[in-house]
Amino acid sequence: MPDKVKSTNITWHHADITREDRERMNGHRSVVVWFTGLSGSGKSTIAHEVESRLFERGCRTYVLDGDNIRHGLNKNLGFSPEDRSENIRRVAEVANLFAQAGVIALTAFISPYRADRDNARKIAGGDFVEVYVQCDIEVCEARDTKGLYKKARAGEVKEFTGVSAPYEEPLHPELVLDTAKEALAECAAKVIEVLKARGVIG
Repeated sequence: MPDKVKSTNITWHHADITREDRERMNGHRSVVVWFTGLSGSGKSTIAHEVESRLFERGCRTYVLDGDNIRHGLNKNLGFSPEDRSENIRRVAEVANLFAQAGVIALTAFISPYRADRDNARKIAGGDFVEVYVQCDIEVCEARDTKGLYKKARAGEVKEFTGVSAPYEEPLHPELVLDTAKEALAECAAKVIEVLKARGVIG
């Protein structure tokens, strides 16, 4: 669905301090690392572990977490397909702003639709690493850290991804992590290696 542009008579203001200036000061490049996967797959856990490792290296980072964003910026959105798409669009724009500020932005969102993730990649302008946190739904449901699968099975939570709403797996992610088989430390190390390979960090 194309964005509906309602703003008129606006002009993009170019900053005197560029993204490259900020990256040079930070000593690393900026990028959007987009973790996607089912609820309970380990997205947030891995994102925060990666952030901790980057922080220890002196990197400027920030994690945009699904639940946290819905407490504020996106608290007016539900879980219909349209609202999910708008949720991801807003997050992608915010993540891009962080990247423009020279920050390594890590996002942890189910983001179930390929089109929305593709749009997020487009917004990031190529500085985008999609990490598919793959995990069988049976394992996610067994973890059920928030009790959401139980509520979804009971019909108390509507449009729940993997139960009553679809999840479209990434076709060409930069990295696939299988949290049913790989430990947290191993998953985080793999993300760090991808960032090194892309020249984001030294």
